[in-house]
Amino acid sequence: MSLHLVPVRFQDAAAFVAMWHRHNAPPIGCKFCIGVADEDGVLRGVAIVGRPVARHFDNGQTLEVTRTATDGTANANSMLYGAAWRAARALGYTRLITYTQAAETGASLRAAGWHVIAHRPARPGWNVPSRPRKLNGTEHMPRSLWEATA
Repeated sequence: MSLHLVPVRFQDAAAFVAMWHRHNAPPIGCKFCIGVADEDGVLRGVAIVGRPVARHFDNGQTLEVTRTATDGTANANSMLYGAAWRAARALGYTRLITYTQAAETGASLRAAGWHVIAHRPARPGWNVPSRPRKLNGTEHMPRSLWEATA
């Protein structure tokens, strides 16, 4: 199957994530979105890129791939990660990060030239008395932090 990159509005990318992502809801905003479509123009995957969720990474030079989702089409995810990094660099950013859960292999990220820079231990969640939050099903899950840099 031949794939190519396509522009995607945030609203459409969020709907795609809501339909296809295994464990997370769509994020609430973004800097930009990228799609990958087949030769018939059918959208096969999306990447949503925004400001880093962790405040200490939000330095004005770093972005985060907050979600990718595909319908299972081979190579779509690695194509999205590579395109996200090229787009971020073209916009003047010097670093792009993302996270995977411990059970995920990261094969798409490695194929796109990314590398692991840290392993994060499992957290009980983000709910605290000063800022109550709902459980989202990703609690108690170790994660890996990945980056693409110039």
